[in-house]
Amino acid sequence: MNIRLETADVGAAVAEVVFAPLGREDLRRYAQASGDSNPLHLDPEFARQAGFEDVIVHGMLGMALLGRLLEETFPSNPLQLFRSRFRSIIPLGEPIKCTARLEQRAGESAVLTLTAAIRETVVIEGNATLGLRPIQ
Repeated sequence: MNIRLETADVGAAVAEVVFAPLGREDLRRYAQASGDSNPLHLDPEFARQAGFEDVIVHGMLGMALLGRLLEETFPSNPLQLFRSRFRSIIPLGEPIKCTARLEQRAGESAVLTLTAAIRETVVIEGNATLGLRPIQ
């Protein structure tokens, strides 16, 4: 998908990537890099005691996939705003489909709605504002 924000139809999907399932090693590396060693993400027994079937993916790691979607699809459009809301847990071993839709263009910016979904369940939603003028 190679769509220009300047000419895309409002409401159109302008970026979509299905990321491979995240595994335990991904969580361990993320925990080490981020300093978030919450046992819900690393210790299966702790996660079961908390009511989950297994460890769960860090929400911020899921958000990072949305950021990766933006960076890889629109590398020359400066990111002006990026925010998200976590709606559900992200389990291990499930592909994560990240989508960006053009919500509006206003002046020199484009506003995108973002979703990360497991199967058809949205686990993270958010929005981003990107500049329409390329980074010099």
